[in-house]
Amino acid sequence: MKLSLSILDFDLSNLNNELEPLYDSIDYIHLDVMDGVFVPNISFGPALIKSLRNKTKVVFDTHLMITEPIRYIEKFVSAGSDIITIHLEATKEIRKTLELIKSHNILAGISIKPNTNVDEILPYLDLVDLVLVMSVEPGFGGQKFMENSIKKLEALRELQLKYNFKISIDGGINLETIKLIKDKTDIFVVGSQVAKADDKIMTIKKLKDA
Repeated sequence: MKLSLSILDFDLSNLNNELEPLYDSIDYIHLDVMDGVFVPNISFGPALIKSLRNKTKVVFDTHLMITEPIRYIEKFVSAGSDIITIHLEATKEIRKTLELIKSHNILAGISIKPNTNVDEILPYLDLVDLVLVMSVEPGFGGQKFMENSIKKLEALRELQLKYNFKISIDGGINLETIKLIKDKTDIFVVGSQVAKADDKIMTIKKLKDA
């Protein structure tokens, strides 16, 4: 499994200094963009992503938790995103938005909230490179892992036999819960578990070794 490090619980005013020692240990940087409408929180926009882009070659995994994301795809592409993931529940223009993302020669992802069934994304799996399962309600870091997400991962593993996408999971991942999903996903997103650790590099190593 590969590790995607969420920056939500890091000091955004000192972000590169906090992340620089970790770049060699992580596979992706997970960028949670929130608009205060689709989720009850506001985070950051393309300006922050652009300011970080020239500091590292780590893959930028941009997760848009915003309504009607098609309005902003070009801005997040220009900011340096390598992957842009949109939410099934955030727009009626799913296919059009995914096609727009892919037209910029970057990877397109689709994400589902805890109460959304995997069956609902079946019409779009021919277009996506990544499926992101939310194992907490999106909006805030540090929430408890929801075990009903495990069945979704298992269903997606079956679908991988037909479609070409990676499975990612986001929410409540720590040294205990990672044992529940380690054979069922390709990428795990982790934030507070690393951000709040005294030894961040060792915590990353333990998570990846688990």
